[in-house]
Amino acid sequence: MGSMIVPLAVDDLAVLRQRRSAKWRTYPEDVLPLTIAEMDFPIAEPVAEALRAAVSRSDTGYAMPGPELGDAVASFAAARWGWPVEPGSVTAVPDVSVGSVELLRVCCRPGEAVVISPPVYPPFFDWAAEVGARLVEAPLRQDGSGMWRLDLEGLRDAFRARPAAYILCNPHNPVGRVHDRGELEAVVRLAHEYGVRVISNEIHAPLVLPGTTFTPFLTVPGAAEIAVSLVSASKAWNLAGLKCAAIVAGSPAMQAVTGQLPPERRWRIGHFGVLATIAAFTAGQPWLDALLATLGMRRRQLGDLIAAQLPDVRWQPPQATYLAWLDCRRIGNGEQPRNVFLDRGRVALEPGPRFGAPGGGFVRLNFATSEAVLAEAIERMASALS
Repeated sequence: MGSMIVPLAVDDLAVLRQRRSAKWRTYPEDVLPLTIAEMDFPIAEPVAEALRAAVSRSDTGYAMPGPELGDAVASFAAARWGWPVEPGSVTAVPDVSVGSVELLRVCCRPGEAVVISPPVYPPFFDWAAEVGARLVEAPLRQDGSGMWRLDLEGLRDAFRARPAAYILCNPHNPVGRVHDRGELEAVVRLAHEYGVRVISNEIHAPLVLPGTTFTPFLTVPGAAEIAVSLVSASKAWNLAGLKCAAIVAGSPAMQAVTGQLPPERRWRIGHFGVLATIAAFTAGQPWLDALLATLGMRRRQLGDLIAAQLPDVRWQPPQATYLAWLDCRRIGNGEQPRNVFLDRGRVALEPGPRFGAPGGGFVRLNFATSEAVLAEAIERMASALS
């Protein structure tokens, strides 16, 4: 992170409110939405340019993800993480959720178990049901410092029953934890020991903040034989509406799995998603560096504001993502803290229980916004408690 990086600016609230996406259409105008994982920054210029060029040539037909997508994923993975990806092992899917469900359909028979580690991204709970699988929870645990970690003993207990798959969240949403290499090595050992396939959701990988190093799951020795990774530009470049993600397989065994995905899947991918993803991964790194520097500043600002104005709220600053997992159990349990901040403060946050039972009394706050909006949100939250 050189000192030359200029932080990203954010449009005024009046301009942001003209957006028609979920973040800006869910709540009334007097509510500040810090909810769903959408960012308030303008999109990266190389991405905007690719989309403008497509519109100018009326290029709005069906997606045709050619070798350029695999090349783009591979070049980004190599440059960013030193992860050698074989471009031919990259399979396009509409998004990480669809990719996960389709992989589970291949890996699971109805009634078999799928393991997840709550608190975790809410759709994880629904994907198993979608394929008729049973959900088994191996929750994260908090260590002495309050840091959230994979509970390796809990995973061993869950894996003993020979589940069909484990869905790993790396980096982990909502707690913002980047699992370290030692933990991931332990997961690989357990998966081999009990014959469990791992689906590693790495959608937030480009959003690892200054001070932390990301380990792609497939770079762990032995992982490629039992795991696939799901990557996307959608979170880091704010492209969720354009519908494109990628499954990376690192071995013939796992390419045989992706080879069983329904052929119809390719017609469900967004054409603009493919174009935008290629632009982001090939030309969007300078913008991403500016984003990460900006998010590092917002993370620091949020910590200062919480310390000054919300003494009853505890948190672990996230190592990745632009999502803060706030422990509000001194304020109330269940969805109570979220309701207090919404009803009295007019700030919308994600309620913790949505991420599983360990989320009771927590809220998730999206800090990918301007300094001014973040300051106003915390002020409103503090006044809601006074």
